[in-house]
Amino acid sequence: QVQVVESGGGLVQPGGSLTLSCTVSGRPSRNYEIGWFRQASGKEHEFVAAIAWTGGATNYASSVKGRFTISREYAKNTVYVQMNSLEPEDTAVYYCAAGGPSIYARKDEYPYWGQGTQVTVSS
Repeated sequence: QVQVVESGGGLVQPGGSLTLSCTVSGRPSRNYEIGWFRQASGKEHEFVAAIAWTGGATNYASSVKGRFTISREYAKNTVYVQMNSLEPEDTAVYYCAAGGPSIYARKDEYPYWGQGTQVTVSS
């Protein structure tokens, strides 16, 4: 049984930073790529970033490239996304997904999802 649990969301001022964590228990039997997606109120899920568990290759959405950094920690089965220079447009529920076939996978290709964590960027 694969479980995905996110943490680290909260309220931050514009220009601030926040780190989200995603811990995966029970390794998927397929490729083990981890992706972050976000969903703002009234909008569709949007890809944020992804990382290959083996090798560490990364992929970022153009809207976050240069501001967000995704990384993984083997010992803790955890993936992090460090978010810097946050903007009000980054406000959304952030979801972690596991088991994607590649770091370019669409959201419907990830079988395992967390419950989401709210990030609010506001003064």
